[in-house]
Amino acid sequence: MPAPVRWLVGRLVGAVVVLWAVATLIFFAIRLVPGDPAEAILGGPGSQASADAIALVREQYGLDDPLLLQYLAQLGRLVVGDLGTSYSLRTEVAGLLLDQLPGTLLLAVLSLGVAWLLALGTAWWATLGGRAARAVSSSLEIVASAVPHFWLAGVLVLVFSTQLGWLPPVSTGTPFGIILPVVTLAIPVAGFLGQVTRDSLLDAASAPFAVTARARGESRSGLFRRHLLRHAALPGLALSGWAFGSLLSGAVVVESIFARPGLGRTLLQAVTLRDIPLVTGVALASALAYVVVVALGDLAERAVDPRERAA
Repeated sequence: MPAPVRWLVGRLVGAVVVLWAVATLIFFAIRLVPGDPAEAILGGPGSQASADAIALVREQYGLDDPLLLQYLAQLGRLVVGDLGTSYSLRTEVAGLLLDQLPGTLLLAVLSLGVAWLLALGTAWWATLGGRAARAVSSSLEIVASAVPHFWLAGVLVLVFSTQLGWLPPVSTGTPFGIILPVVTLAIPVAGFLGQVTRDSLLDAASAPFAVTARARGESRSGLFRRHLLRHAALPGLALSGWAFGSLLSGAVVVESIFARPGLGRTLLQAVTLRDIPLVTGVALASALAYVVVVALGDLAERAVDPRERAA
Protein backbone atom coordinates (compact mmCIF):
# COMPACT_ATOMS: atom_id res chain seq x y z
CA MET A 1 0.00 0.00 0.00
CA PRO A 2 1.47 3.42 -0.95
CA ALA A 3 2.58 5.62 1.92
CA PRO A 4 -0.03 8.39 1.29
CA VAL A 5 -2.81 5.82 1.31
CA ARG A 6 -1.51 4.31 4.55
CA TRP A 7 -1.38 7.77 6.10
CA LEU A 8 -4.94 8.54 5.00
CA VAL A 9 -6.29 5.19 6.24
CA GLY A 10 -4.52 5.65 9.56
CA ARG A 11 -6.02 9.12 9.96
CA LEU A 12 -9.52 7.87 9.14
CA VAL A 13 -9.25 5.00 11.61
CA GLY A 14 -7.90 7.37 14.24
CA ALA A 15 -10.78 9.78 13.63
CA VAL A 16 -13.34 7.00 14.08
CA VAL A 17 -11.69 5.91 17.34
CA VAL A 18 -11.61 9.49 18.66
CA LEU A 19 -15.29 10.08 17.81
CA TRP A 20 -16.28 6.76 19.42
CA ALA A 21 -14.31 7.62 22.57
CA VAL A 22 -15.88 11.09 22.78
CA ALA A 23 -19.39 9.72 22.29
CA THR A 24 -18.80 7.07 24.96
CA LEU A 25 -17.36 9.49 27.51
CA ILE A 26 -20.16 12.00 26.97
CA PHE A 27 -22.85 9.32 27.23
CA PHE A 28 -21.70 8.08 30.62
CA ALA A 29 -20.44 11.40 32.01
CA ILE A 30 -23.64 13.33 31.44
CA ARG A 31 -25.62 10.64 33.26
CA LEU A 32 -23.57 11.41 36.35
CA VAL A 33 -25.05 14.91 36.39
CA PRO A 34 -27.86 15.12 38.98
CA GLY A 35 -31.36 15.17 37.55
CA ASP A 36 -33.71 13.11 35.41
CA PRO A 37 -33.34 13.33 31.60
CA ALA A 38 -37.11 12.88 31.33
CA GLU A 39 -37.63 16.10 33.29
CA ALA A 40 -35.17 17.87 30.99
CA ILE A 41 -37.19 16.75 27.97
CA LEU A 42 -40.36 18.13 29.55
CA GLY A 43 -38.76 21.48 30.31
CA GLY A 44 -36.78 20.90 33.47
CA PRO A 45 -37.79 20.65 37.14
CA GLY A 46 -39.69 23.93 36.87
CA SER A 47 -42.15 22.43 34.41
CA GLN A 48 -43.93 20.57 37.26
CA ALA A 49 -44.61 17.62 34.96
CA SER A 50 -46.82 14.88 36.33
CA ALA A 51 -45.54 11.42 37.15
CA ASP A 52 -47.57 9.97 34.25
CA ALA A 53 -45.99 12.42 31.78
CA ILE A 54 -42.51 11.60 33.03
CA ALA A 55 -43.20 7.87 32.76
CA LEU A 56 -44.51 8.31 29.21
CA VAL A 57 -41.41 10.27 28.15
CA ARG A 58 -39.09 7.72 29.72
CA GLU A 59 -40.81 4.95 27.75
CA GLN A 60 -40.87 6.98 24.51
CA TYR A 61 -37.15 7.83 24.64
CA GLY A 62 -36.05 4.43 25.93
CA LEU A 63 -34.86 5.82 29.26
CA ASP A 64 -36.33 2.81 31.06
CA ASP A 65 -34.03 0.46 29.14
CA PRO A 66 -30.81 -0.82 30.74
CA LEU A 67 -27.90 1.60 30.39
CA LEU A 68 -26.03 -0.70 28.01
CA LEU A 69 -29.00 -0.89 25.65
CA GLN A 70 -29.32 2.92 25.70
CA TYR A 71 -25.62 3.21 24.88
CA LEU A 72 -25.81 0.76 21.97
CA ALA A 73 -28.93 2.49 20.65
CA GLN A 74 -27.16 5.84 20.69
CA LEU A 75 -24.11 4.43 18.89
CA GLY A 76 -26.42 2.97 16.26
CA ARG A 77 -28.02 6.36 15.67
CA LEU A 78 -24.65 8.09 15.46
CA VAL A 79 -23.36 5.57 12.92
CA VAL A 80 -26.14 6.55 10.49
CA GLY A 81 -25.62 10.26 11.21
CA ASP A 82 -28.69 10.75 13.39
CA LEU A 83 -27.75 13.22 16.14
CA GLY A 84 -31.29 13.38 17.45
CA THR A 85 -33.45 16.30 18.55
CA SER A 86 -32.49 18.86 21.18
CA TYR A 87 -34.50 18.44 24.37
CA SER A 88 -34.51 22.14 25.20
CA LEU A 89 -34.75 23.75 21.73
CA ARG A 90 -37.00 21.11 20.11
CA THR A 91 -35.07 21.14 16.86
CA GLU A 92 -32.65 18.86 15.04
CA VAL A 93 -29.17 18.88 16.56
CA ALA A 94 -27.51 18.66 13.13
CA GLY A 95 -29.21 21.88 12.04
CA LEU A 96 -28.15 23.65 15.23
CA LEU A 97 -24.54 22.57 14.71
CA LEU A 98 -24.54 23.85 11.14
CA ASP A 99 -25.75 27.22 12.44
CA GLN A 100 -23.29 27.51 15.35
CA LEU A 101 -20.17 25.75 14.03
CA PRO A 102 -19.00 28.42 11.51
CA GLY A 103 -18.83 31.14 14.17
CA THR A 104 -16.74 29.04 16.54
CA LEU A 105 -14.43 27.83 13.76
CA LEU A 106 -13.90 31.40 12.58
CA LEU A 107 -13.09 32.47 16.13
CA ALA A 108 -10.66 29.57 16.64
CA VAL A 109 -8.91 29.96 13.27
CA LEU A 110 -8.45 33.71 13.67
CA SER A 111 -7.20 33.21 17.23
CA LEU A 112 -4.69 30.59 16.09
CA GLY A 113 -3.44 32.93 13.36
CA VAL A 114 -3.03 35.83 15.81
CA ALA A 115 -1.32 33.52 18.31
CA TRP A 116 1.19 32.48 15.67
CA LEU A 117 1.88 36.12 14.72
CA LEU A 118 2.49 37.02 18.35
CA ALA A 119 4.66 33.94 18.92
CA LEU A 120 6.79 34.58 15.84
CA GLY A 121 7.11 38.26 16.70
CA THR A 122 8.40 37.60 20.21
CA ALA A 123 10.67 34.80 18.97
CA TRP A 124 12.14 37.07 16.27
CA TRP A 125 12.72 39.82 18.85
CA ALA A 126 14.35 37.38 21.27
CA THR A 127 16.66 36.04 18.57
CA LEU A 128 17.81 39.37 17.19
CA GLY A 129 17.53 41.58 20.28
CA GLY A 130 20.20 40.05 22.47
CA ARG A 131 20.17 38.78 26.05
CA ALA A 132 17.84 41.48 27.42
CA ALA A 133 15.25 40.81 24.72
CA ARG A 134 15.39 37.08 25.45
CA ALA A 135 14.80 37.67 29.15
CA VAL A 136 11.87 40.04 28.57
CA SER A 137 10.25 37.85 25.92
CA SER A 138 10.61 34.77 28.12
CA SER A 139 8.87 36.56 31.00
CA LEU A 140 6.07 37.78 28.73
CA GLU A 141 5.52 34.28 27.33
CA ILE A 142 5.31 32.73 30.81
CA VAL A 143 2.82 35.35 31.98
CA ALA A 144 0.74 35.06 28.81
CA SER A 145 0.50 31.27 29.00
CA ALA A 146 -0.65 31.44 32.64
CA VAL A 147 -3.36 34.10 32.21
CA PRO A 148 -6.91 32.70 32.56
CA HIS A 149 -9.38 33.61 29.84
CA PHE A 150 -12.02 35.10 32.13
CA TRP A 151 -9.51 37.48 33.78
CA LEU A 152 -7.95 38.52 30.48
CA ALA A 153 -11.39 39.13 28.95
CA GLY A 154 -12.35 41.36 31.87
CA VAL A 155 -9.15 43.40 31.60
CA LEU A 156 -9.54 43.86 27.83
CA VAL A 157 -13.16 44.95 28.18
CA LEU A 158 -12.23 47.37 30.97
CA VAL A 159 -9.41 48.95 28.98
CA PHE A 160 -10.62 48.94 25.36
CA SER A 161 -14.36 49.20 25.91
CA THR A 162 -14.98 51.01 29.18
CA GLN A 163 -11.96 53.32 29.37
CA LEU A 164 -11.00 53.93 25.74
CA GLY A 165 -14.29 53.13 24.03
CA TRP A 166 -12.52 51.70 21.00
CA LEU A 167 -14.19 48.29 20.81
CA PRO A 168 -17.63 46.92 21.78
CA PRO A 169 -17.76 44.84 24.99
CA VAL A 170 -19.97 42.17 23.39
CA SER A 171 -20.24 40.59 19.98
CA THR A 172 -22.08 42.89 17.56
CA GLY A 173 -21.87 40.82 14.38
CA THR A 174 -19.32 43.25 12.92
CA PRO A 175 -15.55 42.79 12.46
CA PHE A 176 -14.94 45.03 15.48
CA GLY A 177 -17.01 42.75 17.70
CA ILE A 178 -14.72 39.77 17.17
CA ILE A 179 -11.44 41.53 18.00
CA LEU A 180 -11.59 41.22 21.80
CA PRO A 181 -12.70 37.53 21.75
CA VAL A 182 -9.88 36.69 19.31
CA VAL A 183 -7.24 38.47 21.40
CA THR A 184 -8.54 36.86 24.59
CA LEU A 185 -8.14 33.39 23.12
CA ALA A 186 -4.89 34.09 21.25
CA ILE A 187 -2.69 35.50 24.04
CA PRO A 188 -2.46 32.37 26.26
CA VAL A 189 -1.85 30.13 23.25
CA ALA A 190 0.77 32.57 21.93
CA GLY A 191 2.63 32.19 25.23
CA PHE A 192 3.02 28.44 24.74
CA LEU A 193 3.85 28.67 21.03
CA GLY A 194 6.30 31.51 21.68
CA GLN A 195 8.27 29.51 24.25
CA VAL A 196 8.64 26.54 21.92
CA THR A 197 9.45 28.66 18.86
CA ARG A 198 11.97 30.83 20.70
CA ASP A 199 13.90 27.83 22.01
CA SER A 200 13.96 26.29 18.54
CA LEU A 201 15.16 29.55 17.01
CA LEU A 202 18.00 29.88 19.50
CA ASP A 203 19.07 26.27 18.88
CA ALA A 204 18.94 26.77 15.10
CA ALA A 205 20.89 30.03 15.36
CA SER A 206 23.87 28.18 16.84
CA ALA A 207 23.70 25.29 14.34
CA PRO A 208 26.47 24.88 11.71
CA PHE A 209 24.24 25.91 8.79
CA ALA A 210 23.45 29.23 10.51
CA VAL A 211 27.12 29.88 11.24
CA THR A 212 27.97 29.16 7.59
CA ALA A 213 25.21 31.49 6.37
CA ARG A 214 26.50 34.31 8.56
CA ALA A 215 30.05 33.70 7.34
CA ARG A 216 28.79 34.13 3.76
CA GLY A 217 27.47 37.58 4.64
CA GLU A 218 23.81 36.78 5.31
CA SER A 219 22.06 39.56 7.25
CA ARG A 220 20.31 38.81 10.53
CA SER A 221 16.84 39.37 9.08
CA GLY A 222 17.70 37.29 6.02
CA LEU A 223 19.05 34.52 8.22
CA PHE A 224 15.79 34.53 10.19
CA ARG A 225 13.54 34.45 7.12
CA ARG A 226 15.46 32.03 4.90
CA HIS A 227 17.02 29.60 7.36
CA LEU A 228 15.92 29.80 10.98
CA LEU A 229 12.15 30.20 10.62
CA ARG A 230 11.58 26.85 8.90
CA HIS A 231 13.45 24.95 11.61
CA ALA A 232 11.84 26.92 14.43
CA ALA A 233 8.31 26.43 13.11
CA LEU A 234 8.40 22.62 13.24
CA PRO A 235 7.74 22.18 17.00
CA GLY A 236 5.05 24.84 16.85
CA LEU A 237 3.34 23.13 13.93
CA ALA A 238 3.33 19.91 15.90
CA LEU A 239 1.60 21.79 18.74
CA SER A 240 -0.94 23.52 16.50
CA GLY A 241 -3.43 20.66 16.88
CA TRP A 242 -3.24 20.94 20.66
CA ALA A 243 -3.51 24.72 20.38
CA PHE A 244 -6.67 24.45 18.28
CA GLY A 245 -8.21 22.08 20.82
CA SER A 246 -7.33 24.56 23.56
CA LEU A 247 -9.02 27.33 21.58
CA LEU A 248 -12.19 25.26 21.18
CA SER A 249 -12.34 24.61 24.91
CA GLY A 250 -11.61 28.26 25.68
CA ALA A 251 -14.48 29.26 23.39
CA VAL A 252 -16.90 28.01 26.06
CA VAL A 253 -15.77 30.81 28.39
CA VAL A 254 -15.07 33.49 25.79
CA GLU A 255 -18.32 33.12 23.86
CA SER A 256 -20.27 33.33 27.11
CA ILE A 257 -18.42 36.45 28.32
CA PHE A 258 -18.75 38.31 25.03
CA ALA A 259 -22.30 37.02 24.30
CA ARG A 260 -21.08 35.56 21.03
CA PRO A 261 -23.09 32.75 19.42
CA GLY A 262 -21.18 29.54 18.82
CA LEU A 263 -20.55 25.98 19.91
CA GLY A 264 -19.00 26.97 23.23
CA ARG A 265 -21.99 28.98 24.40
CA THR A 266 -24.37 26.31 23.08
CA LEU A 267 -22.48 23.59 24.97
CA LEU A 268 -22.67 25.52 28.25
CA GLN A 269 -26.42 25.97 27.89
CA ALA A 270 -26.91 22.32 26.90
CA VAL A 271 -25.01 21.02 29.92
CA THR A 272 -26.96 23.31 32.23
CA LEU A 273 -30.27 22.04 30.79
CA ARG A 274 -29.06 18.41 30.67
CA ASP A 275 -29.72 18.34 26.93
CA ILE A 276 -28.02 15.02 26.14
CA PRO A 277 -28.38 15.02 22.31
CA LEU A 278 -27.11 18.59 22.01
CA VAL A 279 -24.16 18.00 24.35
CA THR A 280 -23.21 14.89 22.37
CA GLY A 281 -23.52 16.69 19.04
CA VAL A 282 -21.38 19.66 20.13
CA ALA A 283 -18.70 17.37 21.57
CA LEU A 284 -18.56 15.27 18.41
CA ALA A 285 -18.39 18.35 16.16
CA SER A 286 -15.54 19.77 18.26
CA ALA A 287 -13.69 16.43 18.22
CA LEU A 288 -14.06 16.16 14.44
CA ALA A 289 -12.75 19.70 13.94
CA TYR A 290 -9.79 18.86 16.20
CA VAL A 291 -8.99 15.71 14.21
CA VAL A 292 -9.08 17.64 10.93
CA VAL A 293 -6.79 20.37 12.25
CA VAL A 294 -4.30 17.82 13.59
CA ALA A 295 -4.20 16.18 10.16
CA LEU A 296 -3.65 19.57 8.48
CA GLY A 297 -0.86 20.31 10.95
CA ASP A 298 0.77 17.00 10.08
CA LEU A 299 0.58 17.87 6.38
CA ALA A 300 2.08 21.31 7.03
CA GLU A 301 4.90 19.75 9.03
CA ARG A 302 5.64 17.37 6.16
CA ALA A 303 5.62 20.28 3.69
CA VAL A 304 8.10 22.28 5.77
CA ASP A 305 10.44 19.46 6.80
CA PRO A 306 12.03 17.52 3.90
CA ARG A 307 12.93 14.71 6.31
CA GLU A 308 9.25 14.02 6.99
CA ARG A 309 8.52 13.85 3.24
CA ALA A 310 11.40 11.42 2.74
CA ALA A 311 10.21 9.24 5.60
